[in-house]
Amino acid sequence: MSRFEILMPYYGDVRLMQDAVRSVLAQDGDDWRLTVVDDGKEPDVPGWFESLADPRVRYLRNETNLGVSGNFNRCVQLAEYDYLVLMGCDDLMHPNYLKVIRGALERFPGAGMVQPGVLVIDADGNPASSLADTVKRKLYAPKDPGPLLMSGEPLAMSLMRGDWLYFPSVCWRTKDMQATAFRADLGVIQDLAIIVDLLLADVPLAVTPEVCFSYRRHAVSESSVTAFTGKRFEEARRFFRETADRLDAHGWHRAATISRRFISSRLHALSMIPAAGRKAGVRGVGAMLSHVAGRRA
Repeated sequence: MSRFEILMPYYGDVRLMQDAVRSVLAQDGDDWRLTVVDDGKEPDVPGWFESLADPRVRYLRNETNLGVSGNFNRCVQLAEYDYLVLMGCDDLMHPNYLKVIRGALERFPGAGMVQPGVLVIDADGNPASSLADTVKRKLYAPKDPGPLLMSGEPLAMSLMRGDWLYFPSVCWRTKDMQATAFRADLGVIQDLAIIVDLLLADVPLAVTPEVCFSYRRHAVSESSVTAFTGKRFEEARRFFRETADRLDAHGWHRAATISRRFISSRLHALSMIPAAGRKAGVRGVGAMLSHVAGRRA
């Protein structure tokens, strides 16, 4: 029987993290373990975990802050069971999450990734709808909601058109994840980067439509000017062009062409122009237009 590591890289809001932990504790079966790796310094967190007194829960605190990619990598290397989940510390598992994942792996035993159905919620936990999620579902996600198994260049083409996965909800085969690593040079697109690594290693993805996970989408914390300076889009341009070269070298030329165009990322920048004008003025609008035009950094 397969066993599951639920790994939670934690930094930030204590209450949301506690809600996330409670949602994991509601899972059925005895084939799972939760490990929380704390990359922060909130004073009351260790005592709260000690009070749980639950043998299914491990709590570890990093001696020094590792950052997002560093903490993700530590979590993955801690995994000892067959499959792992890198759950967001503000997301929620529904009580049927592991039941859905077990069913998908039974149906598709060769899958190295499983994407279940996801409910998007807002900061207060209410069902939410955003332009990004509507585009994911209507334009980029497969028209067949599943269950289905995808792999190879067709899957690479689909994800290069637009990343329709909800990374914190995905269940991964541990040996595949431990064979690669999150890139420290990427700040916002490291999840798609590791998926590309797995695709090039011929790891297939199972998709199942049953909703069993709530993904929390916060209002753009881009109330800060820094979100509109263009740095995140410079990173995206670099990533998509590098990925196109890798896909070409692998013989996946159609997927490479799509990656080189990075149309979904450019459309995202286009949608941000009004906010960029309000928050960062001419500089912000210029950064967005530069990405829309696909200019080199």
